[in-house]
Amino acid sequence: MRLTDLYTDAAVLAELGVRIARHRLERNWTQADLAREAGVGQATVQRVESGRSVQMTSMVRLLRTLGLLEGLDAAIPESVRLPIAQLEREQRRTRQRARPSRRGPVPAPTKEWVWGDEPAEGS
Repeated sequence: MRLTDLYTDAAVLAELGVRIARHRLERNWTQADLAREAGVGQATVQRVESGRSVQMTSMVRLLRTLGLLEGLDAAIPESVRLPIAQLEREQRRTRQRARPSRRGPVPAPTKEWVWGDEPAEGS
């Protein structure tokens, strides 16, 4: 069963408890053994395995002791780069208009420039 198939918090906690108990039993550990190795109380292991909530630090200790902490990288990736978010960031960086000069307005030319108006060299 996948955790994403479960719809209630209670169902997710129950499934996590079953999985942790399975990993503990695969190592042939008692609840007391797991508790001692993880540095938590036996009551904490009992709570987890029965599908009740525990403190996050206790869960992290249990997962680390069972060698399951690395699974959190897959479950909770560092960040997800959504294409629309990237596009919005790029659009914010794109210059939309010119800023006014701090030196004041640029004076308008006195007469319109036309090809051939430049003075000849040597004149």
